[in-house]
Amino acid sequence: MSKQYLSYGSADNTHPTDIFALAATDKQILSASGSNALQVHSTADPDFPLVQTLEAHRVGCHHVVTDAKGSRAVSVGFAGEVVIWESHDGRWSKAKDVALANLWAVALSADGQYLAGTTQNGHLKVWDLNANEEEIRDHETKGSFGTCIDLSQDGRFIASGHENGSVYLFSTDTGRMPFSLSGLVKPVRCVAFSPGGKFLAAAGDSRVIVLYDTSSGEQVASLTGHAAWILSLSWSNTGEYLLSGSFDGKVKVWSIDTRSCVATHSETERTIWSVTWLPKIGKWEGFATAGANRSISFYREATGG
Repeated sequence: MSKQYLSYGSADNTHPTDIFALAATDKQILSASGSNALQVHSTADPDFPLVQTLEAHRVGCHHVVTDAKGSRAVSVGFAGEVVIWESHDGRWSKAKDVALANLWAVALSADGQYLAGTTQNGHLKVWDLNANEEEIRDHETKGSFGTCIDLSQDGRFIASGHENGSVYLFSTDTGRMPFSLSGLVKPVRCVAFSPGGKFLAAAGDSRVIVLYDTSSGEQVASLTGHAAWILSLSWSNTGEYLLSGSFDGKVKVWSIDTRSCVATHSETERTIWSVTWLPKIGKWEGFATAGANRSISFYREATGG
């Protein structure tokens, strides 16, 4: 079975350098790049207009994340700055700069209260943003640089991927690692929980997407098809499909039911750094992609309606 997704617009040349991260809310998409400003585009308008430019990071930004409501965001810059943003009626403003040393990859809890992050010296930490960034968890991950992180939507699990190929899964209730996950040998670039938290997907330089069952830690599938490093993963709203973006310039949609690729887009030969599903609009689903072409591309499901 195959699916078709149609290109339905783009925000062209929105950054002067590669776009490294995307974060979607119900009506907006935030993008971060090697330049000092975040850009906010409207996804509620057909031409995706730029609605805000957020000056934030001196030498660019490598991660930006939002909570489920689109009311709080966190961005991390290459110079080490961590900025918390708040949105009121679709307008973003800087809430505060916070000092969190050596922070790299970040994830926000669905309610925006907790920030999880990997550090460059091999730790996974969690802070309570509603309690003056109090550190409430500090997990040792054997000294390996944590390249990526995700929090399950229900808040039960945190996962991180590492430069040495390790994947770690922690229970937020106990603070313990319930079991050891078999690694990917080569650096892991992205980890992502399915919406219900049943699966964890991980991928990176091995060019394989591995699916783990979070209840057992077992590896239940290996998805192959990309010709280069896989840099970004995102689950559809229903958890039926997984989206991947790669250094090979291709974006793939995978069916979790059939464990197969059902759509491939290769409109650019340049690196895809970030992919994200958009909140469902009406009856159809869509996604956005960005990378070395410095533009954000939007796709929607081809339907009869």
